[in-house]
Amino acid sequence: MQSKPRFLTQLILFLVLGLSACASFLNSSTPTPELPTFTPEPPTATPPPSVAIVNGEYITSAEFQAELERYQAAQTALGNTVSDKEAGKAVLEDLIAQVLLAQAARQANFNLTEADLQSRIDALGSADELTQWQSAHGYDDVSFRIALKRSAEAAWMRDKIIADVPLNMEQIHLRQILTYNEENARVALDQLTNGADFNELAALYDPITLGELGWVPRGYLLAPNADEAVFALQAGETSGIIATDAGFHIFKALERGNHPLSSDALLTMQELALTNWIAEMRASSDIILAP
Repeated sequence: MQSKPRFLTQLILFLVLGLSACASFLNSSTPTPELPTFTPEPPTATPPPSVAIVNGEYITSAEFQAELERYQAAQTALGNTVSDKEAGKAVLEDLIAQVLLAQAARQANFNLTEADLQSRIDALGSADELTQWQSAHGYDDVSFRIALKRSAEAAWMRDKIIADVPLNMEQIHLRQILTYNEENARVALDQLTNGADFNELAALYDPITLGELGWVPRGYLLAPNADEAVFALQAGETSGIIATDAGFHIFKALERGNHPLSSDALLTMQELALTNWIAEMRASSDIILAP
């Protein structure tokens, strides 16, 4: 069983300088989709053409298209194939998440002054180098300052969220028998029922790890049904057959209790905390998307 994908690592990079943070981004030859835009109603007299309004803050069409081009260029450079629809959705979702994080930072009294912003810009390199980088990545001075300020605010809020994840929590020391077809899993379960030793069977099916999964917190396992089954166990108990995308599992809880998180489990819990925070904020926010 594996941990969840490393969304947090990707988002950390994204929040440093937005979707264009990677200096290896190339100009993309992939055509950008013609996504609909709309002009929102007042409060402003001349609101900009936008793809979304998040709690009254505009994500403009120009900003979205620029980020989309940078995202597509990055995917091309990495050798990834992403459809226009998938790229557009990924960029819009990330921009909305960044705006929500930045808004929360400002509400928590994080104040990035113009002097602070200028200091960050000065630390990036010479004026000529920055101008060349901006030109290569589709920024001008105004759009770059806006993106950098929002990214800094969002990164501050992200750090605040993940810092609240405890270093110790309830976990289960877990071992598994993993097979890749249901028939073998049923054979293994029958053997356990007839008195076979769990550890010997686990080692038979996986002689490298011996089925050892270590200490796992709630939410760590890839599949929700596996997570639910595991945390229904007490120490010494064995699950039935649990089917996931990885195969067919039989879990055994060796120990259960409060335990320090491993570095990998801590990262997973931080990812989960950030993902849940964004989902909760989206649900409670006033978000208007272009039709």
